Amino acid sequence: MDNKLTRRDILKLITCAGTAAIANPLLSFSMQDNMMLQRIIPASGERLPVVGLGSWLQFDVGTASAEREPLKEVLRKMNEHGGRLIDSSPMYGKAEQVIGDLATETGLANKFFYATKVWTTGKQSGISQMESSLNKMKRTSIDLIQVHNLTDWQTHLNTLKDWKQQGKVRYTGITHYTVSAHQQLQQIVQSKAVDFVQFNYSIRVRNAEKSLLPAAKDNGVAVIINEPFESGSLFNAVKGKALPTWAAEDGINSWAQFFLKYILSHPAVNCVIPGTSNPVHVVDNMQAGYGRLPGEKTRKKMVEYIESL
Repeated sequence: MDNKLTRRDILKLITCAGTAAIANPLLSFSMQDNMMLQRIIPASGERLPVVGLGSWLQFDVGTASAEREPLKEVLRKMNEHGGRLIDSSPMYGKAEQVIGDLATETGLANKFFYATKVWTTGKQSGISQMESSLNKMKRTSIDLIQVHNLTDWQTHLNTLKDWKQQGKVRYTGITHYTVSAHQQLQQIVQSKAVDFVQFNYSIRVRNAEKSLLPAAKDNGVAVIINEPFESGSLFNAVKGKALPTWAAEDGINSWAQFFLKYILSHPAVNCVIPGTSNPVHVVDNMQAGYGRLPGEKTRKKMVEYIESL
């Protein structure tokens, strides 16, 4: 699972991009050393930068400038460092509205890949909620709508199929954040009913490696990873601990990059969405999408090191 490419590989990709996309729809590459790595969305061939932004808690704020100014800077820094996907949900309080407001105020509204969710039961309730989400995020159409935590998923996927045909949504998906849901997510992925699947995966919570991640790759479903830092508990585990010296070989300069590069080194992962309201932290997170990714031997070493702490 080593995604490192030589300059010769990259030149071949530039020359034969179309052929390469067909041959390997999950190919990870950057055209230039100063560009974030991208992976191809199997449903379309569109390339998506591998590090995005989650908005749960962090973007659920009021209208005070003291709360919103740091978030504007987060969006600016994310864009500056190559990130595109912003993930939200009606469950996240005011987050959708805040994202819509701040993206517009910063002049970056058309720079992002917007992903939100439907989190209700019933067809009409779902339609009303999704229309409200588009309005809050100030979009006439949206990149991705996912069924949040599989809530009434069959009903909403039928609606989203119609919305996709109407051009109101570009991609459809399903999500969950617990290991117990992985089997059901896998069954839906194998039915090829969705374009994206989002779930939890981290260096210590690796259940998805057993069959869900391979199933997504085999069935052409793009993967978004949530809970990459295990709600912050990973940082508690390494508090006061130095990075291993060998981490620098893969361009890992912080614990956040250590955790994120482990996730991104799995070839089935399209994008990881760490949440933050700190402009410094968002730059650190985005840097995980640059340079080489760990190979299989290094991945094992990373796991062994964390388990030894």
